[in-house]
Amino acid sequence: MRFGVVARRDRPAALKLAYRVYDFLKVSGYEVFVDLETYQHLPEFAEEDIIPLEEFNVDFMIAIGGDGTILRVEHRTKKEIPILGINMGTLGFLTEVEPHEAFFALSKLMEGDYHIDERLKLRTYINGEKGVPDALNEASILTGIPGKIIHLKYYVDGGLADEIRADGLIVSTPTGSTGYAMSAGGPFLDPRLEAVVIAPLAPIALSARPMVVPAGSTVKIKNLAKGRELILAIDGQFYTQLDPETEIEVRKSPRKAKFVRFTDEIYPKYTIRLKGRF
Repeated sequence: MRFGVVARRDRPAALKLAYRVYDFLKVSGYEVFVDLETYQHLPEFAEEDIIPLEEFNVDFMIAIGGDGTILRVEHRTKKEIPILGINMGTLGFLTEVEPHEAFFALSKLMEGDYHIDERLKLRTYINGEKGVPDALNEASILTGIPGKIIHLKYYVDGGLADEIRADGLIVSTPTGSTGYAMSAGGPFLDPRLEAVVIAPLAPIALSARPMVVPAGSTVKIKNLAKGRELILAIDGQFYTQLDPETEIEVRKSPRKAKFVRFTDEIYPKYTIRLKGRF
């Protein structure tokens, strides 16, 4: 097996654990690669094992950090690489184990005692072209001027779903339903569901409510506020400005996110972390 190691760059404890994981796997006889940015923040890894994240071609990624670290891996790697997340973040909804469990989890992984959890992702098309990363959590269309609302129409499978004046619109996966979409009043979706949440962000009309649609739906968004620029945000990690006339479509991605899991339990893990957050 070939392993990749990536760590949260702003926490020394995460970087130190990354080196311990790297050393453990090397001593165990495996090929191990470390991403360039992790190395730049802790230059103790062997230089021949350093490659950019975009070039990783491994069997498993060991991501040491929070959800942001995992999203960075998902956005920048070109292959569907299963990720084992070790929580060095705030809540770590996407991570599987805590730091004190790291080496026990690695031993189980090496022994084949695990399963792969596949998660739905969303692909956003700008004027019919794919130019942004797939979203594991959400694609958000936001006002380009803080404090100024935008006027949107959005369609589901060609039918007008709603017309809103709001700060924006969030199209979320079940994985992302515990994040930005929930803050906008959306429901928690069990991550095993094949569904998508569409949630208006701070709408003027009280009748503008979140809705849940099948994952195979095409969501088309049109900007009716002439001259008002938009911002497209993917997972709160990638941002791009859009011209007012831009046509936006959000669809189910052909790619999946894959996570190493050691249990099938969804509850109480999600509900306990949600209570901890709020």
